[in-house]
Amino acid sequence: MRRSRLAAYVTSLLLAVGFALTGAAAAQASPLAAATGYVALGDSYSSGVGAGSYISSSGDCDRSTKAYPYLWQAAHAPSSFRFMACSGARTTDVLNNQLGTLTTSTGLVSITIGGNDAGFADVMTTCVLQSDSACLSRIATAKAYVDSTLPGQLDKVYSAITAKAPSARVVVLGYPRFYKLGTFCLGLSGTKRSAINGAADYIDAAIAKRAADHGFTFGDVRTTFSGHEICSASSWLHSVSWLNIGESYHPTAAGQSGGYLPVLAGAA
Repeated sequence: MRRSRLAAYVTSLLLAVGFALTGAAAAQASPLAAATGYVALGDSYSSGVGAGSYISSSGDCDRSTKAYPYLWQAAHAPSSFRFMACSGARTTDVLNNQLGTLTTSTGLVSITIGGNDAGFADVMTTCVLQSDSACLSRIATAKAYVDSTLPGQLDKVYSAITAKAPSARVVVLGYPRFYKLGTFCLGLSGTKRSAINGAADYIDAAIAKRAADHGFTFGDVRTTFSGHEICSASSWLHSVSWLNIGESYHPTAAGQSGGYLPVLAGAA
């Protein structure tokens, strides 16, 4: 009897310890399970400039109901949605103005950032209005910035995201190539178009490297935009628009739904 009582006692003790451990594990896991909110950060490629249907309350940030973050949340109904991306944003703008809604309950973060830091608008202005040599020179300056300064700026943003939303899956989306090459196209010379595409590849490579080093997923939209560049039969990117210059070289609504949304959906 004594031996049976001892065995029963030991069994009860082990069960109690096991319950306590699994209960503690469940308690630790619960914040992760609750981390289902979605926060969309970044620049105009995430806010939806060029897609139309802008949310009036977003002001100059030009957040669109046709942008990929809005489309993703409409399809997946996360527990919360914070649309923080803003036209013209640089890494410092993300750090100063967009991270306040990140919490431990944030389960997904998406972001496009870095293009404005590297002088995207000035590169395109130079290439549209000036000579081939001026375009190539401005692109070389942008690449030098991508080499020397951009990685450190991205590190600051990515580290801040991790600190504020430690449970989140972070998807860093890149930029598309702008031009279809090897075909007749009015406007920029073949030299300029090739150099601009090369610049897009260059910044995407830098962004992908920093994202990987932080344990984030890089979403490469060059694959989904392939065949839909400017000069293609079905472009998902605005060319120069003199009536609405701000939309130039930004994705159309089709570019957001067909180019960006599938990449986020596949990585989220």
